[in-house]
Amino acid sequence: MGALFVTTAVVSPLHAAPHFGGTTHEVKRSETLSGIARQYGITVRQIVLANRLPSARAPLPPGLTLTIPDYKGGRPPLATAKRALAKPAVRRASLPSNSSHDFFALPPSSLVLAVPEFVGPVPDFVWPVDGAVSSVFGRRGRGWHRGVDIVAAEGTPIYAAAPGVVIASGSEHRYGLVVKIEHESGFVTVYAHNLANSVEVGARVASGQEIANVGRSGQATSPHVHFEIRHEGRVVNPLYLLPLPPRVATEELAVAEDEDE
Repeated sequence: MGALFVTTAVVSPLHAAPHFGGTTHEVKRSETLSGIARQYGITVRQIVLANRLPSARAPLPPGLTLTIPDYKGGRPPLATAKRALAKPAVRRASLPSNSSHDFFALPPSSLVLAVPEFVGPVPDFVWPVDGAVSSVFGRRGRGWHRGVDIVAAEGTPIYAAAPGVVIASGSEHRYGLVVKIEHESGFVTVYAHNLANSVEVGARVASGQEIANVGRSGQATSPHVHFEIRHEGRVVNPLYLLPLPPRVATEELAVAEDEDE
């Protein structure tokens, strides 16, 4: 494995919005989230999630730059239009033609990369462990990551992210020791690479109840929790549904090319 590099930063919800595609919008005096959402043909919830705003009532100071995901308006801003007209330069020469891991390959159909929208109630998810996010959801190396990795010391308690029923508690090839919990409205959470599981299949658990301990079992090189949120068989980005953590870190890890946990 390669050397480990960790970068830690404090994230401000109003000034460090992640990029989710689409375009950007500079807030003008007296503008509101609902008015901006109507202008771009999207929902207020999409803007809140894409920019990690604390709520739909968050203040919008003039000059604030917002990320506008999945722009659907009839006439996009000039900068967006110019990018759409430009012919993209796709380079594949660096990869062998018979490579089984095409960097430009589409994600698996089970991965939902866009901001998710659900019909029905959504559980109030909490963080399963207190730690920094070392690997995010989506593209990772030449593969796809189905959840987020949260760093914590080996043996740290792992907690249920929402109330539900344990549907799996055992060992799997990639995940090592893993716990899976089914929640209301078709949601399932996954907690992998555990040192030990402390719940059995069929057990009802409360939100925040201890269910396992942080480990490095399965295909893991250091202690962390691989955490997934699934909805009706598809995997969504947990960062859209979890409260904003106090700090976010990134780690550059040398991972196996076929790793797609």
